[in-house]
Amino acid sequence: MAGKSLVHRVQVLHGPNLNLLGAREPEQYGRVTLQEIDAQLADFGRARGALVQSFQSNHEGALIDRIQQARTDAQGLVINPGGFTHSSVALRDALLACALPIVEVHLSNIHARETFRHTSLISDIALGVVCGFGASSYRLGLEALLEHLER
Repeated sequence: MAGKSLVHRVQVLHGPNLNLLGAREPEQYGRVTLQEIDAQLADFGRARGALVQSFQSNHEGALIDRIQQARTDAQGLVINPGGFTHSSVALRDALLACALPIVEVHLSNIHARETFRHTSLISDIALGVVCGFGASSYRLGLEALLEHLER
């Protein structure tokens, strides 16, 4: 795709503890690192004509700041809110305020885990949710978002 101009800008957000991917509970989350996921997403996006930028934080406020920045820097968001999925009204409010299309992703199948993980404060404001496919959940979510943006 040499010479293809980038027509979409997507922000990928990773919530708390995702910086430990590859080492943290590999039986649950796999052995792929966050850096590997980010590189794969950037390559996939570039092949589809999109600039994909990734950001991870263990801090709710930093994620909210990045969401607010995305209002002018991006046309869509892919987010794995991590533990904030089930608890952060502030993150949900920021996502609503940014008024961008959102795809929620999770490495594990949150519906096959502890009961408290079955509830997401993000799912009902997202275009869709991809969960349970390990690192591929991110690519599948990005692909769905790019298809939405191309329509």
